[in-house]
Amino acid sequence: MSDSIATFFDAWQFEDAELRLSKISSSVVETIRYDDPRTPETVNGIAALNSYVGMFSANAPSWSAKVIKSDTIADVTRVTVAFSGMGPDGSEQVQLGQYFVEKDGDLVSRMVGFVGTGEQS
Repeated sequence: MSDSIATFFDAWQFEDAELRLSKISSSVVETIRYDDPRTPETVNGIAALNSYVGMFSANAPSWSAKVIKSDTIADVTRVTVAFSGMGPDGSEQVQLGQYFVEKDGDLVSRMVGFVGTGEQS
């Protein structure tokens, strides 16, 4: 797995906008394109992506995102990410997401995310 992908998801735990921006900036290209089920349209650029990730941090304080599995085929990396933290009932909760990632050199250039891992429950 690419360190830039892990660094990007590490940024999701930071409520401090400058620290989060530093992590994101070190892991993605300036023209990053990002989509997931909660984005009504593609998020373009580092500033917009930092704002989007900041909404996660604000709405789920103390939650984190961690890559738990990855593989690469033909320059596309598939990663499974565990989003975890305390739920409203005080118990630890984990939600999985799967992302398909393209890179330009060592940095993420395109990322598309899905809820869950595609497996039937």
